[in-house]
Amino acid sequence: MYPAIKRFLRYLDVERDVSAHTIKAYREDLESLADYLVDDRGKPPGPAQISPLDLRQYVSDLHAAGYARSSISRRLASLRSFFRFAQREGTVDSNPAKPLRNPRKQRSLPHFMTSEEVERLLLSPNASKQMGARDLAILETMYSTGVRVSELVGLNVEDLDLEEGVARIRGKGKRERYAPLGSFAVGAVEHWLETRGDGALDWKDPVFVNRLGTRLSTRSVGRMLEKYLAQAGLDRRTTPHTLRHSFATHLLDRGADIRSVQELLGHRSLVTTQIYTHLTTATLRKAYEKAHPRAHG
Repeated sequence: MYPAIKRFLRYLDVERDVSAHTIKAYREDLESLADYLVDDRGKPPGPAQISPLDLRQYVSDLHAAGYARSSISRRLASLRSFFRFAQREGTVDSNPAKPLRNPRKQRSLPHFMTSEEVERLLLSPNASKQMGARDLAILETMYSTGVRVSELVGLNVEDLDLEEGVARIRGKGKRERYAPLGSFAVGAVEHWLETRGDGALDWKDPVFVNRLGTRLSTRSVGRMLEKYLAQAGLDRRTTPHTLRHSFATHLLDRGADIRSVQELLGHRSLVTTQIYTHLTTATLRKAYEKAHPRAHG
């Protein structure tokens, strides 16, 4: 096994011109397997004696030892490359690493704000000033509709029906959906449009503009949010997308069904929306652990 590893590493260095850092990573991955498979005499089997079952057991033990999914995936990639080389070299007949699948990526729960934190954020803009009125309208609209920031800045005046409390959203893949606007959002948007001061609005005009009167960029919305987060003393990890996460989480927390939330978010697949059910379950679990008298032994 060790001579075969040495030949493979030489091939990577001479023929593939792979970096020294990458070669070091391959060496560590492959020698880890060789060390794992040593027999009673302290010798590993040759590449031709290694079976898919051996590799499955190796991967299983990596999981049991607490290795991260990303580390296991990298080791599997190293093994596949090594055995492909051994196959071309004629050392093995088939690649025993080929049938092995990478471990599924663990989806991290999105960061979201509590309703109290959202309230603090919404109290931050000074709506008596023109830009403050705009900023409050932006924040109220994002939290009320759960729109992506790209969808928000793409809104035109014609997309709003403030009387009915509805906004037409142009989502990914040119798909359109209609999002309800709550009364607070409607009031904030009406106030902003009244204070814009750039004359009568055309239907094609953007709803949210900068000081020069041109359409606001997504980056500008991000900078605006950063200012109010600092002002309210809130978590600086919060982004415009956090308001979307908060929107979905708060709806589900208060009994909205997941299909409705899927429609409101504009998700093509329900699987994408289900991440929020995991999040609300985690929140419920924390509440249970804290409050139930027999949650802990």
